[in-house]
Amino acid sequence: MPVPRSVALERTLYTLATPVLAAAPNLTPDSPVNAVVQLAGAAGIGGWVLACNSDEPGAGRKILRWSPLVAAAAVDVVAKHTIGVGPWCMDLLLAAGWAAAGCMVLPFSRGARRPAPQRRPAPESSPALPNDGADLFTRQVRQLWENRGQPGRTVVIKATPHPGMRHDLSLLLRADEAGRPISGLTQENVAAAFGVDVTDVHIEAVVRQPGREGGPGWKEVHVTPDANERRHEAPTEDEWWADRMGADNGPVPGSVFTDKIRDNERKVTHYIAQVPDDMGEPRVNLHALAASLKTKYDEGRMFVTIDGSEVLVSLWDTSPLGQVFPATRELLTPDEDGRWVTGYLGNGQPARNRVYTDRGAAHGLFVAPSGGGKTQLMALHVAADALFRAVVMLATEAPDEKTAALGKHTARYGVGALYMLRLLRVLDALMEIRGEMAWDDGKVHDWDPTLPGCPYRTVSAYLDEFLSAARDGLYGEEIMDLAERVSVKGRKYAVGIKVAGQSIYVQDGFTQLLCENLRDNCIPVVLKVAPKKVGDMFKALGIPSEDIPDPLPRSFSPAEKGRIERVMRGEPEPPTSSNTGGAGWIIEAKHPDVLRTLYMDFKAGIDGFFPDTIATLTDHEIRELEARGLWFDWNEPPRPGEFGPEPDDEDEDEEAPKKGGGGKAAIHRDKVASPRQALEAIKNLTGSIDAPEPPEAVTPDLLLMAAELVISTRFGSQSMLQRKLRVGFALAGALMDALETRGLVGKADGSRAREVLVPTGAEEDVLRELRADLEPALQD
Repeated sequence: MPVPRSVALERTLYTLATPVLAAAPNLTPDSPVNAVVQLAGAAGIGGWVLACNSDEPGAGRKILRWSPLVAAAAVDVVAKHTIGVGPWCMDLLLAAGWAAAGCMVLPFSRGARRPAPQRRPAPESSPALPNDGADLFTRQVRQLWENRGQPGRTVVIKATPHPGMRHDLSLLLRADEAGRPISGLTQENVAAAFGVDVTDVHIEAVVRQPGREGGPGWKEVHVTPDANERRHEAPTEDEWWADRMGADNGPVPGSVFTDKIRDNERKVTHYIAQVPDDMGEPRVNLHALAASLKTKYDEGRMFVTIDGSEVLVSLWDTSPLGQVFPATRELLTPDEDGRWVTGYLGNGQPARNRVYTDRGAAHGLFVAPSGGGKTQLMALHVAADALFRAVVMLATEAPDEKTAALGKHTARYGVGALYMLRLLRVLDALMEIRGEMAWDDGKVHDWDPTLPGCPYRTVSAYLDEFLSAARDGLYGEEIMDLAERVSVKGRKYAVGIKVAGQSIYVQDGFTQLLCENLRDNCIPVVLKVAPKKVGDMFKALGIPSEDIPDPLPRSFSPAEKGRIERVMRGEPEPPTSSNTGGAGWIIEAKHPDVLRTLYMDFKAGIDGFFPDTIATLTDHEIRELEARGLWFDWNEPPRPGEFGPEPDDEDEDEEAPKKGGGGKAAIHRDKVASPRQALEAIKNLTGSIDAPEPPEAVTPDLLLMAAELVISTRFGSQSMLQRKLRVGFALAGALMDALETRGLVGKADGSRAREVLVPTGAEEDVLRELRADLEPALQD
């Protein structure tokens, strides 16, 4: 058995120390060597004492370990007290004996200083042993795994090759010690062991199965370089969706592909996917989704429909919003629920509107800029109402060819704010009349299309360019008031109003009450809104900010390729085809849906879309309206007394100026340009004997109140004076004429409000002078 190096070294030291121990006391008894040896002996005696008092095992070995030091001290003392080397060379014999004893005791004392290493007990094996008759492939993988240092301190339990994939396999791993979780295994470790890319490695947890453990001490690893290469070059539909769409950073994160359906007849491809229920409503990034489908969102070819946890993506060969859908009588005819086809949604579904709702008669709201397709949309609604046998009336603020063609198929048609006001007065009176008309059962009911025995027809009144008429200086405020009233109560009496215009903003004069009433009792349609106005438009319609859609593109025609070549040749760009007329949104629920309305060809004639006869009011309704002085030719100029009581002929001053320019012409006054000029003008006019006297009904107090209203609001409206002062329309006109003679307002200009001539900043001064001028008359 070989001698340990440390033992051989100490034996050598004992041998070399022997002559020093024998000679040092004889040469110099007071040498420091003697002191060191004796101190070492004292330390040895101390070691004996400690070893004897210790409860730990190995005390004998410790005593043997300290014995050479004690013996060396004893030899030194003896040598010091002998003469020379002593009799029979005693000093040399004692030193040699000490060295021999040390060399013999040394091996027995080693355990006291360096205990033999203890072998750790082998870890308890798990039920699945790595050497329990595994197949050849598993053994080969185990050998490779061990050569790679057993990544993550794991062992291979089972290795399974993937059929048809030479380099693909799956591993079942467990920790190399039972009861320890696998915590250090990473994709990088596995990828380095097999020499593949990190993306080719997938680590999964192992669920406990019958006959096999699971949990954190087990992992399943899939190494799939071949499958990933095939997936990249020729993916299946499921793989393509998972990689491009359903990834965490994809357009539809968390979604799983369900189906793909191609409709060759309609030239559209549908992709259906679903997200887990615990993810809630799917989140869709439209622009990223369009890029993944190799299109652009602005081309209008892609549309998304969300239904709960399902997602439908419709990709058209060409944008359906750029197509033309001809209107037909069959599409425009309402069904038993009052629904008819307005156009087609972006996903190809028919977009339907209603001639009535579950709350009664339907109102209507059409918003579009000039050239946006508003008249086309209104024509579709007029035809649907006519085919429902409703009484259709149409009033527009300004005449045009298409509305005139529509007017031939309505019970009443006219132009101007006065005509619209008379129409609204009739609707207001009809609500009162119908509220007293008994049904076949002898009772009065709120209108319900499902109940039999109704004595009247539905009335649908179209108000084109409504906001322009509502801002008319003479009739605008009454138009707005009546429209609000009909929007609130009309549905109960089968009276609906369909408002068309370019704006629904409150700041433009459209009241919040009217907007809310129309929105709640109709299916609004918004066409071709400018991109910057989309948010404000839908906010005004009560659409939540998260449901406000993106603006529509300016054109649905695909951009022509070859622009770089045209730039290099210096050729101009081809003209852009603007084909977005009739494209917009229909808002039946909280989320606006994109649609393209049907197309009615006015040039080819529209008679075929309408019934042969035009529905009218009942004879009873007409008699009641005639009795109220409301049923006549509404294109006539204002009738005497129609807008308030007329002054008696004998009380009317023949010299007073009359509305419409009759009577004596008003004195021409120059427009004042400063407060001082305004004061001078007031003084001159009030003191001028040439100024015509106002009619007797124009009292000083009325004139002062009229002046305060006009100057403070800077709005010279005759109808405003009529409403605010509660006077007749003729008297309000006389007040305006009196203000004109005093240079406060300009001349009448048709139905427009008169210009206020008082300069800004001079209002208080002018009113103070006017009060001073009228004070004597006011005191009388």
